Amino acid sequence: MQVDRPTSGRKIFLIATEESGDRLGAALMKVLRQRLGDAVQFAGVGGRQMTGEGIDPLFPIEELSIMGFAAVVKQLPKILQLIRRTADAVLDAAPDMLVIIDSPDFTHRVARRVRARNPHIPIVDYVSPSVWAWRPGRARAMRRYVDHVLALLPFEPEEYRKLQGPPCSYVGHPLTEQLTSLRPHEEEQRRRDAQPPVLLVLPGSRRSEIRHHLGLFGTALGQLSKQTPFDLVLPTMPHLEAMVREGVASWPVVPRLAVGEAEKRAAFRVARAALAKSGTVTLELALSGIPMVTAYRVGAAEAFILRRAIRVSSVILANLVIGSDIIPEFLQENCTPDKLAHALSDVLADSPDRLRQLVAFATMDGKMSTGDQPPSVRAADIVLAEMDRRSSQVN
Repeated sequence: MQVDRPTSGRKIFLIATEESGDRLGAALMKVLRQRLGDAVQFAGVGGRQMTGEGIDPLFPIEELSIMGFAAVVKQLPKILQLIRRTADAVLDAAPDMLVIIDSPDFTHRVARRVRARNPHIPIVDYVSPSVWAWRPGRARAMRRYVDHVLALLPFEPEEYRKLQGPPCSYVGHPLTEQLTSLRPHEEEQRRRDAQPPVLLVLPGSRRSEIRHHLGLFGTALGQLSKQTPFDLVLPTMPHLEAMVREGVASWPVVPRLAVGEAEKRAAFRVARAALAKSGTVTLELALSGIPMVTAYRVGAAEAFILRRAIRVSSVILANLVIGSDIIPEFLQENCTPDKLAHALSDVLADSPDRLRQLVAFATMDGKMSTGDQPPSVRAADIVLAEMDRRSSQVN
């Protein structure tokens, strides 16, 4: 039920520094404008989609397209300057609400500066940092500068309760709104079941991830091709196409590239199995009903840090949602062509391993359901409630 709200102007400052956050921010802005009409003004940092919804970004988010420990160290002075600049802009705007979206290494530093200098600005964090995986003390520390966390994964609110973090509500993952585009219709299902099977290979969406995985994945797939035939498809994005095309040219089995989101989804709907780097794509594959083998390699410095920090038995999001380590994962030195090829042969065949994944994936709709409310609507309602709560405290 929509609640009547004051007609006086509301100013909302949003910060998103990656494409995924930009999509979340744009969807949230759209619902907030539907709720508040001309009474809302937006400011902040965002990409193309948030710009389309009314933000004039402080700087292009491409300036923060940094991945990898060494790259961050090299760019640290620039990052710190952008953090200070963004915090100053929030304080100058004195908004009714600050919404920080993902990218915690950047957005949380901004939020801490804002809270220290103006504790009256309410702050909502859209997308929880992975406090359940590493650095659990962050949850309790967030209580000092975050008023509410909007979680994309259903197990996160309970984790915040156990870790004594700020209030946390599950609003739903945007993938739950896209199931029709991920799942096959009748003809596509026939292709999914046909021979030779379609095998997806997903080395990553960042240049550093692609560099770490391409050679390894190519060797593993070459070994697999000696055991069983398959049609290989590699989904990628236009800005990565040239890099990927050059990298796979020497593979024993050269994949067809599916470039762009529409081609990627079409490939998902006919695929029988996948080799993927760990990350959000594992959730996408699981919701699509595609059994998978997952892998991840990082640089030596990052591996040293992560080994000492990770506190969960699996880093695969789909495993965490399911509540069982059903999807095999091969990390760092355990990530070898032989092991990947062997595991892939199991998920391509009608094996017990494949069946276990399919049975587990069938439970995910229920676990991730948000009822009849889309995630962006649930998120907007909490943002508005937090604004009203803070406004009533001030008045």
